[in-house]
Amino acid sequence: MSTSIYLSNPALTINAVNLTDQATSAVLSFTQEQLETTSFGDIARKFGGSAVTSLQNNTFEVTLFQSYAASETEATIYGLVGIQTTITVSNTAAGLATPSATEPKYTLTGAYLESHTPINASLGELSTITLTFAGGALTKAVA
Repeated sequence: MSTSIYLSNPALTINAVNLTDQATSAVLSFTQEQLETTSFGDIARKFGGSAVTSLQNNTFEVTLFQSYAASETEATIYGLVGIQTTITVSNTAAGLATPSATEPKYTLTGAYLESHTPINASLGELSTITLTFAGGALTKAVA
């Protein structure tokens, strides 16, 4: 059995702004909600099936260094609270530009950011923020 190992160094854009250089953590979760299709006469519960499609319920959580420079974290994120936005993420920077089977690009369209912490400061530490985007439709590009 072959194994593919890579160092975690994903690349991402939020609202078309590349924030890879500010990111320290990124987690994309792809979820299809369970729809029960059990009916009378069944002897076990059933979920989904070829004729039943469920809703996606995706999340994207990212931790970023806080930066107040133009086109950086604060300038990009502040205006996104309460609206839908698009996020792209790949396991490599090359995957954002040219997706492939080993460097896929995931696009989360219509993700919703409920809240943002503009200031998260402690003496002697770099300021970071953690954002959670909810919902949106996830697509995967490999070419």
